[in-house]
Amino acid sequence: MALLHSHAPHRSIATFLPFATFAPNSKPLCFSFANPSVTHHRCPLFTTNDTPLSLSTTLPRRLLCKPPQGKHVKEDYLVKKLSAQEVQELVRGERNVPIIIDFYATWCGPCILMAQELEMLAVEYESNAIIVKVDTDDEYEFARDMQVRGLPTLFFISPDPSKEAIRTEGLIPIQMMRDIIDKEM
Repeated sequence: MALLHSHAPHRSIATFLPFATFAPNSKPLCFSFANPSVTHHRCPLFTTNDTPLSLSTTLPRRLLCKPPQGKHVKEDYLVKKLSAQEVQELVRGERNVPIIIDFYATWCGPCILMAQELEMLAVEYESNAIIVKVDTDDEYEFARDMQVRGLPTLFFISPDPSKEAIRTEGLIPIQMMRDIIDKEM
């Protein structure tokens, strides 16, 4: 029995960062960890007059399940949604724990999955890290200034000002987040 081996070189998360330029009013792309090169955006080939084409024009569309509401930020969650000004004050302030900033959008599927993992991480690191969220639709200028091009985007900011922030794009495993907090901060 032959074992299958991948001959592709090991790639860091940095190799999956998009290098394309975007129009000033375009939304960030939404990435999935399973295939980071796949983006979710409107394609002009499949739309006519901003109305998506339907495979069936005679039958009404039936939903197999209720669509998600995109409400993955609630009052009782540990990960709180902050404004751009609140995040800037938090980063500039004195602290002895790292800050994790999650740039997300309510329409982004991988962002919702990441929100669940960040909540678990917030429970684990309750007194050892500060985890906050920024909605890129509400804080578009701030996301643009932070060069957020894909969603979700995480910034890991060390309490040591001499260390650079670590940035990831796309859905990453919770163990990778733990490793960054424990070993790199």
